[in-house]
Amino acid sequence: MEPRITLISLGVADLERSIRFYQDGLGLPRRDGPEGIAFFETGPTLLSLYPREALAEDATVSSEGSGFRGFALAHNVASKEAVVAMLDEAVAAGARLVKPAQDVFWGGYSGYFADPDEFLWEVAWNPHMPLA
Repeated sequence: MEPRITLISLGVADLERSIRFYQDGLGLPRRDGPEGIAFFETGPTLLSLYPREALAEDATVSSEGSGFRGFALAHNVASKEAVVAMLDEAVAAGARLVKPAQDVFWGGYSGYFADPDEFLWEVAWNPHMPLA
């Protein structure tokens, strides 16, 4: 297998609400696509939003489940100030602040927000991994 992630799909409860959050609230550029799914440009990896029930059906698994899903998405930024600004932007767009920005054990600075479907996003400044 080649080491590559091309698409991350989130199963969402309300597709239109999630589109508004990511497109209008966070300003992610939307890519053209078929009705009933939304694609957003996030560099070389696309983020897709798909109705939760339909995504579970496609994978032939149950759509039931709540709480911690065992993963978090991450958005790295260039400074501590940018971490705070991104968290503020997400909250203004309708996210829930999960963990305020703070110095972390690995030497960086980060915080977490949850999108309208409770998917966790870490916003981080990592001095050991400069942005290209």
